[in-house]
Amino acid sequence: MLSPLRGDAASSQIQFWATQIVKQVDAAVDVEVLYEDDSNTYIVRLGKGARVLIFRLSASQVHGDGREAECERTLLRKIKDLWNLI
Repeated sequence: MLSPLRGDAASSQIQFWATQIVKQVDAAVDVEVLYEDDSNTYIVRLGKGARVLIFRLSASQVHGDGREAECERTLLRKIKDLWNLI
Protein backbone atom coordinates (compact mmCIF):
# COMPACT_ATOMS: atom_id res chain seq x y z
CA MET A 1 0.00 0.00 0.00
CA LEU A 2 1.55 3.27 -1.10
CA SER A 3 -0.78 5.34 1.07
CA PRO A 4 -3.53 4.60 3.57
CA LEU A 5 -5.15 7.91 2.62
CA ARG A 6 -7.66 8.20 -0.23
CA GLY A 7 -8.21 10.67 -3.03
CA ASP A 8 -6.43 14.02 -3.04
CA ALA A 9 -5.13 13.38 0.46
CA ALA A 10 -2.99 10.50 -0.86
CA SER A 11 -1.50 12.46 -3.77
CA SER A 12 1.27 14.09 -1.74
CA GLN A 13 2.33 10.76 -0.22
CA ILE A 14 2.38 9.08 -3.62
CA GLN A 15 4.34 12.00 -5.05
CA PHE A 16 6.88 11.70 -2.22
CA TRP A 17 7.21 7.95 -2.86
CA ALA A 18 7.61 8.46 -6.62
CA THR A 19 10.14 11.26 -6.16
CA GLN A 20 12.32 9.05 -3.96
CA ILE A 21 12.45 6.37 -6.65
CA VAL A 22 12.89 8.78 -9.56
CA LYS A 23 15.76 10.67 -7.93
CA GLN A 24 17.69 7.41 -7.48
CA VAL A 25 17.46 6.81 -11.23
CA ASP A 26 17.59 10.33 -12.73
CA ALA A 27 17.75 13.46 -10.57
CA ALA A 28 16.72 15.63 -13.54
CA VAL A 29 13.23 14.10 -13.77
CA ASP A 30 10.40 16.02 -12.12
CA VAL A 31 7.36 14.24 -10.66
CA GLU A 32 3.83 15.50 -10.09
CA VAL A 33 0.89 13.40 -8.87
CA LEU A 34 -2.75 14.48 -9.09
CA TYR A 35 -5.93 12.63 -8.21
CA GLU A 36 -8.80 12.47 -10.70
CA ASP A 37 -12.06 11.78 -8.93
CA ASP A 38 -14.03 10.95 -12.10
CA SER A 39 -11.85 7.96 -12.95
CA ASN A 40 -10.66 7.20 -9.41
CA THR A 41 -7.03 7.24 -10.62
CA TYR A 42 -3.81 8.99 -9.77
CA ILE A 43 -2.25 10.83 -12.67
CA VAL A 44 1.54 10.75 -12.59
CA ARG A 45 3.39 13.33 -14.66
CA LEU A 46 7.09 12.81 -15.33
CA GLY A 47 9.01 15.64 -16.94
CA LYS A 48 12.58 16.11 -18.09
CA GLY A 49 13.35 19.24 -20.04
CA ALA A 50 10.85 19.52 -22.87
CA ARG A 51 9.81 15.87 -22.55
CA VAL A 52 6.70 14.94 -20.58
CA LEU A 53 5.15 11.53 -19.97
CA ILE A 54 1.80 11.11 -18.25
CA PHE A 55 0.37 7.85 -16.98
CA ARG A 56 -2.16 6.65 -14.42
CA LEU A 57 -2.08 4.43 -11.38
CA SER A 58 -5.42 3.01 -10.34
CA ALA A 59 -6.73 3.34 -6.82
CA SER A 60 -6.53 -0.44 -6.48
CA GLN A 61 -2.81 -0.35 -7.36
CA VAL A 62 -2.13 2.44 -4.88
CA HIS A 63 -4.22 1.07 -2.02
CA GLY A 64 -3.85 -2.67 -2.58
CA ASP A 65 -1.69 -4.59 -0.15
CA GLY A 66 1.48 -5.98 -1.67
CA ARG A 67 1.29 -3.98 -4.90
CA GLU A 68 4.16 -1.60 -4.15
CA ALA A 69 6.59 -3.63 -6.29
CA GLU A 70 4.17 -3.52 -9.22
CA CYS A 71 3.85 0.26 -8.90
CA GLU A 72 7.63 0.65 -8.67
CA ARG A 73 8.18 -1.48 -11.78
CA THR A 74 5.60 0.63 -13.63
CA LEU A 75 7.29 3.85 -12.53
CA LEU A 76 10.75 2.61 -13.55
CA ARG A 77 9.43 1.50 -16.95
CA LYS A 78 7.83 4.90 -17.49
CA ILE A 79 11.10 6.67 -16.64
CA LYS A 80 12.79 4.63 -19.37
CA ASP A 81 9.94 5.50 -21.73
CA LEU A 82 10.51 9.18 -20.93
CA TRP A 83 14.20 8.83 -21.81
CA ASN A 84 13.27 7.27 -25.15
CA LEU A 85 10.82 9.99 -26.20
CA ILE A 86 11.94 11.73 -29.37
